[in-house]
Amino acid sequence: MGSEKRLTYEKNGKSFEKEILIFENQKEIHILSNPVAWKIINLLSVKPLYTAQIAKELKIYEQSAYYYVRKLVSIGAIKESGTDFIKGGTARLYRTVFPAYGVEMGWGESLSFIYTHDEWKKKSENQIVRKFLKEFIDHENKFNGLIIVGSPNPHGIFKTSARDGHYAIQLGFLLGNVCNLPTGFVVKLDEDAKAEKELEDNNLIIIGGPGTNIVSSEFNRFLPIKFNDENYWSGLVDKKGKLYHLDNLGIIAKFKNPFNEDKYIILIAGVRSIGTKSAVIAITNFGEKTFADYSGNEIEWEAIVQGYDMDSDGKIDYVDIEEIVKK
Repeated sequence: MGSEKRLTYEKNGKSFEKEILIFENQKEIHILSNPVAWKIINLLSVKPLYTAQIAKELKIYEQSAYYYVRKLVSIGAIKESGTDFIKGGTARLYRTVFPAYGVEMGWGESLSFIYTHDEWKKKSENQIVRKFLKEFIDHENKFNGLIIVGSPNPHGIFKTSARDGHYAIQLGFLLGNVCNLPTGFVVKLDEDAKAEKELEDNNLIIIGGPGTNIVSSEFNRFLPIKFNDENYWSGLVDKKGKLYHLDNLGIIAKFKNPFNEDKYIILIAGVRSIGTKSAVIAITNFGEKTFADYSGNEIEWEAIVQGYDMDSDGKIDYVDIEEIVKK
């Protein structure tokens, strides 16, 4: 009889596990591979049946059904699950035992980790975020892009000093869970990135609004919901003129680089620095909620998020998704 193990796998950005029966000799595999035996396994996975019912469902002789049932019981693929009274007699019911069957070679094993429920949840959430970042991860699983933060020095036409550059550290912890670090240095100040003409040939993750990050101001006009051009700090405005003005509002926008359609831009910004923080937290702490309807096929995607201080300690610890625009 085979040995029971637990199979772990990923599907649609989420991690799953199921029990699997591993067969260890050729005879067991030969029994399972018989077309009639395989039909019986699939039939009994729906509901328990007795042998005469199996024969009737598959339109085979009852003697054949008995033969294959005995064989499948002998290798542990099915088992008795009770009895039923039929015409004054007792019939044994059978059901499928495992949702997966396989064969295992004696090599290729590697050490893995035992995950708690919370760790599995976080792993699943990281896969959802990974799908959002897929263009930023190369075939070697390395981060492929630049992270642009506002300079802390007075700069730009407003001579502002950015106070949200350190939010990249929070994002960096998440990136470390979904991809590997490349060989080059990936964080640049906005004024350096612009002076060095880095905006066209790279995927960019831009942190901070156009008032404090001059690279954000380069791309603001391409957003479906953008920062008000007349006064960046007055709020966000959509194409119909609706204004989003609360300080704790942030945006997460992903779109093709208008200067190079082979590259992508992700803008993480807020009306104020607290809004930028809300947007970062939406990605790093609430990724499953934030990207619940992100399919990966969108040309343009933008979410308006609002941060809240739920425990009244003066810090953002929860976000709601206010609006999503995509095409």
